[in-house]
Amino acid sequence: MASLLVVGADHLGNITDKLANSGFREIIHLNGRKVNMVKRDIPEHVAAVLVMIDYINHNLAKKVKEKAKSKDKPIYFVKRSWSSIYAVLEQLEKHA
Repeated sequence: MASLLVVGADHLGNITDKLANSGFREIIHLNGRKVNMVKRDIPEHVAAVLVMIDYINHNLAKKVKEKAKSKDKPIYFVKRSWSSIYAVLEQLEKHA
């Protein structure tokens, strides 16, 4: 698989390793706490965007959604739990 942008959560912990083991060669993480994160853009090579809903402010979630839509990138809103993330990964595999 390609690259994945994860927005939200201060630290991903073992989620990064699990994503890598699921086939993602690059995981880009933006913690979502700083206001200037709103100004960041989604890299062109990113295949999908994961937004950790329990660790992101509302304004940033809205901006990320708008940017993903404008670049035609799939965006998924998940909780910071592997079961929630894994359910999304299964959807990605079906659409790949």
